[in-house]
Amino acid sequence: MIGISRLVAACFAALFFLTNAPGSASSAEGEEAPGQKAGGVDPHAAHVRFHFDDLEMDFVFGSLVLGSAAGGGCEIGEAYVTAARIKDGDASSWQREWLKTAELAEARGRASLERGHQVSARDQLLRASHYCLTALISMPGDDPRYKPTALHLRELFKRAGALLDPPVEYFEIAFEGKKLPGYFRKAAQGASPAKTLLMIGGAETYAEHQFYYIARQAFERGYNFMTLDLPGQGMTPLDGLIFRPAMDAPVKAAVDYALARADVDPKRLAVYGISSGGGFAPQAAERDGRIGALVMNNCVVDAEPGVAKMAVATATPEVTAAWSSFKRQSNQAIAWRFGVAPDNLPGLVAANRGLAFDPAKVAMPALIVVASGEAKNPEIARQTKLCFDCLASARKAVVISPAEEGASNHCIMENRSLMSQVVFDWLDETFK
Repeated sequence: MIGISRLVAACFAALFFLTNAPGSASSAEGEEAPGQKAGGVDPHAAHVRFHFDDLEMDFVFGSLVLGSAAGGGCEIGEAYVTAARIKDGDASSWQREWLKTAELAEARGRASLERGHQVSARDQLLRASHYCLTALISMPGDDPRYKPTALHLRELFKRAGALLDPPVEYFEIAFEGKKLPGYFRKAAQGASPAKTLLMIGGAETYAEHQFYYIARQAFERGYNFMTLDLPGQGMTPLDGLIFRPAMDAPVKAAVDYALARADVDPKRLAVYGISSGGGFAPQAAERDGRIGALVMNNCVVDAEPGVAKMAVATATPEVTAAWSSFKRQSNQAIAWRFGVAPDNLPGLVAANRGLAFDPAKVAMPALIVVASGEAKNPEIARQTKLCFDCLASARKAVVISPAEEGASNHCIMENRSLMSQVVFDWLDETFK
């Protein structure tokens, strides 16, 4: 196995692109994040403390909530006043308080809409939708509040998206007799073909999450933005759609939809997968030559070995009894998405078997982005090296984000400006 320091040196020799930041190369040899077992894999490791003592809750607050401010998902004041009301580590308290804040933002938004103030209404409704999303992170799918909350956040988002210019379009793709919901926003009015970014989320995301993650940055750079819920994401488990070993088929369906549009340039379609999507997207790319460029943050060559090193691999009911309710319910929510019983979290290891791709069959230009905190992990370093070494295209790169610029956490969620700079600068140069 090779450490990141040696990995960086090897990759420079192979015309590897790395951020020019002190500490990027050596960051792999620091200590594990607080609470992370040595050698283990913890995507929710919080490498910088934001507010909560509960590490799982603190990661979500710092990365998913505060990080969403760049995309209109939260206001810092609203976020912290809500956090101050939450009992540390308590799932019920988390759900209750975010839903309260969502109600406040929605009320403001609807009041502005009634008076014709569309920008004010849009901004408030976007935040209200995201606060509902935040509440769902630790809410089981069988909770009676789950479905109405999820449907409500979608309606709030659709209402807000209609107030953008060009508006956000809602669509549904037929798949296995069910529907995969998604969103598309043109780079500009009219039908002129434009560069397009198709965003693929991870094991606990909703299509709306991807809007807050990177959509604004895509618009500003002249890209169409598209995202959708794959089987297992969003509300699709309610329809019996769960994660499966072959995730390329639903991504192919999304590419079919994109390329059927006159406003999508078929030669400049990029697919970007984050978290588990860093395995879903390349799995599709190895089988679909229509994808013009691929971005992975980070790359998941084979999900099973990584999950086998996560805490869920040994999380029997006796073990999870000692966890906070937030950590326990958040992981059980993910299990639901894989069709795994909530009292059988170790079953997630087998459920991830076959979620893999062959980098040697990925022929298009490819970029791997790794957060500095995750780059320290031996398993992530191993899969990063394996992927980069085997990618078929001569145009391939790895970027490790710099910790000293606040870019340590999973998928660089807490510094989306930096992440977007890396991704879009590379895509712009690739699509010249």
